[in-house]
Amino acid sequence: MFELFWMGGIEFMSILTLMFLAALIFSGLSASDIFSKGLKGDEVKRRLDYVKFFGLLALVTGVLGQLIGMFMAFQAIEQIGEVSQAMLAGGLKVSSITSIYGMLIFVITRLVWFGLHYKANK
Repeated sequence: MFELFWMGGIEFMSILTLMFLAALIFSGLSASDIFSKGLKGDEVKRRLDYVKFFGLLALVTGVLGQLIGMFMAFQAIEQIGEVSQAMLAGGLKVSSITSIYGMLIFVITRLVWFGLHYKANK
């Protein structure tokens, strides 16, 4: 797993991890307000909006990381000339790591948001 983190590029993978941590922090604060304090107001909904925001931002950042990785790979191929299909497929596989990680963060934050939003409106 740690190898995928490095392969995906430390810059984008670190940014995505920070976004995930931010979403988890706001999820925890919202869950604390909902379950221990019993709050159901605008403050809880605002924090839940941050969870949605960071999830969507992670998805977009992951796609951006993939596009930048593909651009750099195609630029290198342009300078080298011909490359094998295996090398091209490997480059495309590596460039998709950030998109997969961003999508995973998006799905997790949406599920957390849905569960907490349902509980807050119940």
